[in-house]
Amino acid sequence: MEVIKVGMADLNVIKAPGILTTLGLGSCVGIALYDKYNKIAGLAHIMLPSSQEIKNNENKAKFADTGIELLIEKMLKEGALKKNLTAKITGGSQMFSFNNNSNILKIGERNVLATKDKLRELNIKIISEDTGGNYGRTIELNSDDGSLLVKTIGHGIKTI
Repeated sequence: MEVIKVGMADLNVIKAPGILTTLGLGSCVGIALYDKYNKIAGLAHIMLPSSQEIKNNENKAKFADTGIELLIEKMLKEGALKKNLTAKITGGSQMFSFNNNSNILKIGERNVLATKDKLRELNIKIISEDTGGNYGRTIELNSDDGSLLVKTIGHGIKTI
């Protein structure tokens, strides 16, 4: 079975059979979209909540707002239907502890919130999530059934 790696600030789409994987989600969020009727999977590894806050924002896959839109666009080109899409999200860890409560530093939490806001705005239902905590995750999205394998260091392996 084909396995396609999705890097940081990157995204990809695959039609069954095949797996999309991304390594080392810390404060980043992995957004897995799936059309179960057409067996088309899409995975984005976003780093930041909003392209509006950053001057250097050419890479649309880096941000929750533009990355999700781009991922959907690519999935539709492969034959997915927007009304069939469901989402699973992972990541958004608080990898470091800080002494102050500055929101700038709570990037994981902000990434998760921005992802949820964007999916809600696009009317895509989140059917499961594994977010937060203070540990990294590696995920594998199976295009046959939409299952998402979440591997963690010290927190086991599960499928969501």
